[in-house]
Amino acid sequence: MNEEVILVDENNNEIGTAPKDSVHTKDTPLHRAFSCFVFNDKKELLVTQRAITKKTFPGVWTNTVCGHPGKGETAVEAAQRRLKDELGLVVRNVIEVSPYRYRFTDKNGVVENEICPILVGYTNDNPMPRDGEVEDWKWMDWEEFKRVIAADKRGAWSEWCKEEAGLVDQIIS
Repeated sequence: MNEEVILVDENNNEIGTAPKDSVHTKDTPLHRAFSCFVFNDKKELLVTQRAITKKTFPGVWTNTVCGHPGKGETAVEAAQRRLKDELGLVVRNVIEVSPYRYRFTDKNGVVENEICPILVGYTNDNPMPRDGEVEDWKWMDWEEFKRVIAADKRGAWSEWCKEEAGLVDQIIS
């Protein structure tokens, strides 16, 4: 099944759809997405390393899960779907905590260009990642996570995750 992404203008007005596998290029059009940070009761963040076979930002560490809402799907609904499909997780209390817009280019020249609300949710379960989605994962203490991403100068962590963490920190601290 070919996933469709929702193309939007700068004001997040829908202007069409396109197949996900054709959208992410060196000239990626603006589209809707979401980015979710999942915590456990110890205030640890579930971080994931993107599969090395991913088209965009392969092998990069990032927040728990990112993805694209489908037609008629909210960002929260899309996150719950992707958490289940990608990580085998049912996450409670998923809420949108901040709007976000970004455009970053990976080391291969592929661009991410998204209107991407930031979401937060909670679980104490360990993930069971699906092959081709996640290379590795771990729970990280929030304060340690902030230190690690602040020290990252080699691109081991996604740029959106580093920026979004500052917005999430304002909510959870």
